[in-house]
Amino acid sequence: MLYEDVKAMLEKRGQEQLLKYYDGLSDSDKEELLCNIEKIDFSVLDMLSSPEMKQVRGVIEPLSALGMDEISAKKDRYNAVGLDAVRKGRVGAILLAGGQGTRLGFDRPKGTYNIGVNRELYIFECLINNLMDVVKESKSWVPIAVMTSNINHEHTVKFFKEHGYFGYNSEYVYFFMQDMAPAADYNGKIYLESEKKPAMSPNGNGGWFTSFVNAGLLGEFRKYGVEWLNVFAVDNVLQRIADPCFVGATIDSGCVCGAKVVSKAAPDEKIGLLVKEDGKPSIVEYYEMTDEMMHSKDENGNRLYNYGVILNYLFNVNEMLRVMEDKLPVHVVEKKIPHIDENGNMVKPSEPNGYKFELLVLDLIHLMRDCLSYEVDREKEFAPVKNLTGIDSVESARKLLEKNGVAI
Repeated sequence: MLYEDVKAMLEKRGQEQLLKYYDGLSDSDKEELLCNIEKIDFSVLDMLSSPEMKQVRGVIEPLSALGMDEISAKKDRYNAVGLDAVRKGRVGAILLAGGQGTRLGFDRPKGTYNIGVNRELYIFECLINNLMDVVKESKSWVPIAVMTSNINHEHTVKFFKEHGYFGYNSEYVYFFMQDMAPAADYNGKIYLESEKKPAMSPNGNGGWFTSFVNAGLLGEFRKYGVEWLNVFAVDNVLQRIADPCFVGATIDSGCVCGAKVVSKAAPDEKIGLLVKEDGKPSIVEYYEMTDEMMHSKDENGNRLYNYGVILNYLFNVNEMLRVMEDKLPVHVVEKKIPHIDENGNMVKPSEPNGYKFELLVLDLIHLMRDCLSYEVDREKEFAPVKNLTGIDSVESARKLLEKNGVAI
């Protein structure tokens, strides 16, 4: 867009502040600024003035799961269906890895954190090793795309290359950057990160599919014949990826989506729960649960709201294309947003000073026609690395890795 067009558009939206330093920029920086402005999705700002667009919870009911005993009884059947799908190229994997290891006191991509004790063992390495189990079993490579962010993309790509993709076939490994959303002050004015750059931030883990598509990777995966995408987060070092039994059970169920779940360790465990909302699959956060819901039980004494999600999902691609015709709910989150002030000085606030806008993968689940709740053993598949010590920590993950025979 030409300067005059951008200026007119910004004036219409009340965002003229983005051109405050335009006249003092070099020609190349002017071009970069206009290009950055052109990429902004201004529609997310509507959330600030349209309360009716905010998500309102419907009627929440329990959702039963395919339990471990039933899975074990049908394991051969599920495995056969899943392995057939993997061998035919119908299954791809998406690793959500856009964050840094900040809570671990680590200012690099979280996946590059060394969780080993007596040897180097990186989080990325653990995940690739888990995927390699399926490759060995199926004798087929599974295409995997790693979603990065603007703050860790180069480091992540370099890290994989330097470590030889941890033995994975690099022809099947792709990288793409998560789409960005603007960061605004409490009046809805978009901040400037620098004189030539509006303040932007990753648009949340729910933006993975549109980011994947926008990067041109859906077409690449379609070449393999991919019909299912296993989406998983970077911080669970024990999770199984493109797990044939999970894939097979989901396909066999006729559902368009599957979610791995674990039984809650305690009624008040801080974990999102897979439930039904207005008759459709949905996820509620632990803080949305009432005491009554947390402790309610069925006639056999089993918790009604018992199955927590571990951010390992299987989505049917055609169903994803269908639901993405509608916009996902946008979540407005208060954050500390670094920016330059009216005098061009850099400001790094110590308290929240505005809003970021995020899409959440849990909202995708509610858009699905149905979802198979698939129970896994938390001691074998759930070792999240969120903190240095305590619950869901480096310490606890190391113990579980060793318990599962992984040398650390």
